[in-house]
Amino acid sequence: MVLEGKKKIEVYDTGGPRLTFSYGPQHPGTGHFRMIVTISGDTVVDLEPDPGFVHRGEEKMAEYKTWITNIPHLERPAILDAAGMVIPYCLTVEKLMDVEIPERAKYLRTIVAELDRIASHLYWFSLYGVFLGHTTMFLWCVSDREFILDISQLITGQRFTHAYYVPGGVRNDAPKQVPKGLVKEFKYYYSRLIGKEPSQEELSEDFNKYVLAVTHFMDLRLDHYYEMFFNSEIFLERVRNIGVLKREDAIKLGVPGTTLRASGVKYDTRVNDPYDAYPFLKFEIPVRNEGDCYARAIVGYQEIRESLKIIRQAVEQMPEGPFKLKQHPVVIKVPKGEALGRAEAARGEIIYYIVSDGTDKPYRLRMITPSFRLLPALKHLTIGARIADIPPIYWSLNYWPVEADR
Repeated sequence: MVLEGKKKIEVYDTGGPRLTFSYGPQHPGTGHFRMIVTISGDTVVDLEPDPGFVHRGEEKMAEYKTWITNIPHLERPAILDAAGMVIPYCLTVEKLMDVEIPERAKYLRTIVAELDRIASHLYWFSLYGVFLGHTTMFLWCVSDREFILDISQLITGQRFTHAYYVPGGVRNDAPKQVPKGLVKEFKYYYSRLIGKEPSQEELSEDFNKYVLAVTHFMDLRLDHYYEMFFNSEIFLERVRNIGVLKREDAIKLGVPGTTLRASGVKYDTRVNDPYDAYPFLKFEIPVRNEGDCYARAIVGYQEIRESLKIIRQAVEQMPEGPFKLKQHPVVIKVPKGEALGRAEAARGEIIYYIVSDGTDKPYRLRMITPSFRLLPALKHLTIGARIADIPPIYWSLNYWPVEADR
């Protein structure tokens, strides 16, 4: 019997010596991350996370760069969710500056944030397939993700790490038209993957109509995902009743995002402390009560549908007008003070605490990422599990080493 806090874990000792070894993913994948695992037979007796292999010194670096030149490197902890990394930074700086951004900018920020959330979740599920020996999921997700990244590129100029957000709004407006070649490519893949020709309305080169068509396409594809992966025996046998995180433990450990909501806690910063265009949009917060690997995956799957719903509403409701307060130079000065801002990134709540001394650089920047808060759950869930259960438990948390190390 091993005691882990107040939790008692049955360990089936083989009678032989215990074995300790290093274990964990490498790049490409989630990035370098080591777990020091001790086993008895094939049961995990102890697991010590050893983070820090991809530490980038983001907080210290922020003290040496200006308020604007900080933006590109602050995206780097999670390049596939650049919006989630930077929105709370801009919200915090705007608090210090005591400004409110234009309405159109709020909608543009929300659209790009949800595009990044979808792209991040699709990457999460693509690697989930690889971790469980279901490589078809990887191929599907990576392929479909391209249509989401195309829209991000049309709006921001880049597929990801787009440095699109600035204090006071966004860098540029959304386009009015979509290139003919992109519409033609969309028609080809729509026909092949959905099994029918898209309507003439969906083939429009109008930007707003094209975005609506892509969200409709992704909704249809998600139906296929469920039958192919989420409801397959390969997936279900590896994730159901594995890595169960009880509601009270989720709260005690302070886990955010899909991990928290899969344990029955209905909390999402977009609703509980809304920002940008979220107060004007209607969407649900997916919640499950099982708290296992399956629940965490299904919550993420359902979140993609909600993100598509948010994008559709934002495109249809977005008003005309300016997309930022004014043109400002690379060097701006922010009034003295301190402020805290937060937002719901793809992996959960991300928090910034910034202190300004009135110069062109932050005096101090504290960045608390969702993956940093997910780390304690890894040891909690793996002790007493089998070796083969470590990959699904680890990746069900949607833990991103670079984001945690910062």
